[in-house]
Amino acid sequence: MMLWLIFGIFFILILIAGSRLKSKFREYTAIPTANGMIGAEVARKMLYDHGCYDVNITPVQGTLTDQYNPQTKTVNLSQDVYYGTNVAAAAVGAHEAGHAAQHANAYAWLGLRSALVPLQNISATILNMIFIGMFFCLFLLGSLFSMQTAPLIIVACYGFFTLFAFIKLPVEFDASSRALAWIQCTGITDYYSHSKAEKALRSAA
Repeated sequence: MMLWLIFGIFFILILIAGSRLKSKFREYTAIPTANGMIGAEVARKMLYDHGCYDVNITPVQGTLTDQYNPQTKTVNLSQDVYYGTNVAAAAVGAHEAGHAAQHANAYAWLGLRSALVPLQNISATILNMIFIGMFFCLFLLGSLFSMQTAPLIIVACYGFFTLFAFIKLPVEFDASSRALAWIQCTGITDYYSHSKAEKALRSAA
């Protein structure tokens, strides 16, 4: 019963948060950029302006699936951001390019975050095993963990996720600061749209 309660609470919170963020982000896709550049062009220009000439930009499926992969030196942009000509697309494209600039400059917090990604993936795998076991009437769960141990493992995994989120904060804030300063300096946003771009980044973070 305790496992179902923990699962239900986290699942509902994730759904509510995801729905709210997507709704807020969509508001800023209605505001066009001053020069009509698509998100991929914005990202490419920022990369070049920061001396990052060996970084690829790739469109990916999904919503708010944008990310920079330091292992492959690839900026992955969701379709809406890659082809979008609005301030939200410009801000996110520049933000992900900002991560590439961090990588090029050996930004310490980015290195720490990258080092912890494998542990995060392991935690996610363990949680998936537990939740799958719950859906199979605890048959799989019973063969892997005791009923007393499983809640502790769940709490420990989510505790690590929380720690990982805190470590991500300076990385995300720095990338956003780089992006917002650059798009304002280059005239991609004006006084009105710049504040919207800033809010769009907060929604997409």
